[in-house]
Amino acid sequence: MLRDKLKHYKLILASGSPRRQQFFKDLDLDFEIRLKEVEEVYPTELKREEITNYLALLKSDAFKESLQENEIVITSDTIVWHNNKALGKPKDREDAVAILQSLSNATHEVVTSVCFKSKYKTDVLFGVTAVTFHTLSDEAIHYYVDKYQPFDKAGAYGIQEWIGFIGVAKIEGSYPNVMGLPVDKVYEYLSNLA
Repeated sequence: MLRDKLKHYKLILASGSPRRQQFFKDLDLDFEIRLKEVEEVYPTELKREEITNYLALLKSDAFKESLQENEIVITSDTIVWHNNKALGKPKDREDAVAILQSLSNATHEVVTSVCFKSKYKTDVLFGVTAVTFHTLSDEAIHYYVDKYQPFDKAGAYGIQEWIGFIGVAKIEGSYPNVMGLPVDKVYEYLSNLA
């Protein structure tokens, strides 16, 4: 449906995330993957979606010189916002365990921003989902970290994995947003382009 409407555009997904790539496949969109290495550093005074908006824009800027007339590059960034600070990807096993211990029996927010950049226009949107965890035992945390190695995931977990099944008490907002893409908002944005 949307594929036909967007036939005059070439969508470029600038993400190595298998989950984001799968969402685009599931939306039945024609897209290509182009990756550029970007150092993900942001000003320390930024908070919540200011951080993800900044990083999504930063990633899109790497493409600005090379975009062709009908191309739209799509970049995104996800953080876990907890106790008034951003939790990114864990540095190592110890860090992953500490992050999950901090999320245990608490509510955090998952914030994902998406940037759409064409030759003449740049738009950024974001989604926020509140996730509440049950109390997680140290045994469960160690099992999850050792078996699933969530070192490539903001907040040291994937909600679609074992820890999400046994640990999540409540979600308020978009489930796909927690996996790294506010799919409903992306779909709406692309529908309005057509």
